[in-house]
Amino acid sequence: MRLVCLDLEGVLVPEIWISFSEAVNIPELRRTTRDEPDYDKLMRYRLDLLKKNGLKLPDIQKVIGGMDPLPGAAEFTEALRERTQLIILSDTFEQFAKPLMKKLHWPVLFCNSLVVGDDGTITGYTLRQQNGKCLAVKALTSLNMEVFAAGDSFNDLAMIREAAAGCLFRAPEAIQKDCAAIPCVDTYDKLLERIDIFLRA
Repeated sequence: MRLVCLDLEGVLVPEIWISFSEAVNIPELRRTTRDEPDYDKLMRYRLDLLKKNGLKLPDIQKVIGGMDPLPGAAEFTEALRERTQLIILSDTFEQFAKPLMKKLHWPVLFCNSLVVGDDGTITGYTLRQQNGKCLAVKALTSLNMEVFAAGDSFNDLAMIREAAAGCLFRAPEAIQKDCAAIPCVDTYDKLLERIDIFLRA
């Protein structure tokens, strides 16, 4: 059996932290895994900024509630799910994802969790597991699944390399340059073409 694993932010939905950064006018919150490969360092930086600015989970959820998938993403996922199974492997958090999953017609999502106080203060986070995207692909492969994987950031590279096939999607130029052996596409039509080739092989 063949299936597809995709990153979420930057592939199917806008970057949540960038959208929140713009909503609260804190440019420092724009940093994402496209900029910082060390996820723990990135999250500690984000949580420190939230604390300094008195921002809590409901503030972020309010912004997420007004977000939509990227143009064409819902149609792409619908076309993809007519062909095969889709699993989203993301470093986002379950407390963020629900409104966006609804707009994408509820695909399967593996992600992380926030640690939140009674007053809505985000005090930490819990990873589903270290290197979770790559290990999910490895686990699916151990079940005799053949996986196509795609993403746009540093934290997607390991899962793409672990998969039977895959590519980058709208990755920044720096990542494309550093990973020239991994093909990159920039439209859903081209991504679907690559997936179709994989499914027919």
